[in-house]
Amino acid sequence: MKIIEAHGARIPSIGLGTYTLEGETCVDMVAKAIEVGYRHIDTARMYGNEVQVGEGIRRSGIDRSELFVTTKIWWTDLTEDALSASAHKAIEALGIGAVDLMLIHWPNRDVPLEESIDALNRTVADGLTHHIGVANFTSAMVDEACAMSSRPLFCNQVEYHPFLSQDDVLSACRRNEMAMIAYSPIGQGGDVLNHPVIREAAERHGKSPAQIVLRWEIEQDMVGAIPRTSNPERLQQNLEIFDFSLTEAEHAAITELTRRRARLVDPSFAPHWDRA
Repeated sequence: MKIIEAHGARIPSIGLGTYTLEGETCVDMVAKAIEVGYRHIDTARMYGNEVQVGEGIRRSGIDRSELFVTTKIWWTDLTEDALSASAHKAIEALGIGAVDLMLIHWPNRDVPLEESIDALNRTVADGLTHHIGVANFTSAMVDEACAMSSRPLFCNQVEYHPFLSQDDVLSACRRNEMAMIAYSPIGQGGDVLNHPVIREAAERHGKSPAQIVLRWEIEQDMVGAIPRTSNPERLQQNLEIFDFSLTEAEHAAITELTRRRARLVDPSFAPHWDRA
C-alpha cells in the first residue's frame, strides 16, 4: 500500500468512503474493509453514519493505532462554537477516541474563514483529532487557509476523476505540502469507466476499468482516493492496484481526458454539490 506523508501524518493512499452507507450495511462494510486490508476509513457528520463506522471498526477487532480515520464538519457548523460542538459530537458518535484527521467539509461564505480555521485548530488542542485539513476548497482558498492556520493543514479532499480536472487545486496543495484526497474517484454513472481510453488500458493490464482509474490517481504525487462501495467483492478489487503500473502513454491519455472535460464547481452551492 502506498503511503502519503505530509506534516507528520501518514495516510494510506486508498481508503474506504462511506457516503450513503447506513445501518448494518455500513457496519459490515467497514469491518469487511478492514479485514481485507483497508487502513484508511472516511466518514463525516453529514453522512449520519459515524456511530455505525465506529461500530464497524470495533467489530473488526483491529488495534485502533493501525487505522487512519477521517471525519468532517458540515458547512452549517463553522462558527467557533458550532464547530467545537460538532467536533465533540463526532468523537462521541464514533466512540474510538480522537480521529486522525478532521476536515472542514465545505467552506461557508457567511462565516469568516479565519474563525473556522481557528476553531478547527482548537480541535487538536482539545484532543479531538491529531491532524486537520479541508475539503472542497478552491486553490485560492487553500492558500488563504494555509496562511492563516497555526497548524499545518494535511489535505484538501475534493471530487476528482478523469472527467474532472483539479490541476489548479492540486498545484495549490503541492505548494503548501498538502495531500489531495479524491472522492468520487471513478466518477458517477459509469461514464468514466466506459470511456475507450480507460477500457483499452483495462484490457491490456487484465484489470477492471475502476482499477485503472484508481491506479492513475495514486500514481500522482500526493494524491489518494476514497472509493465508496457497498459491494464486498469490489472492496478487494479496489486494493488490487499495487501490482501493476500504467505506461507513460496510458497515464498521459487519461490525464488528457481531465483537461478536455474540466468544469468549475462553485463552493457556495455546497449542499447541492456534495457527493464526498
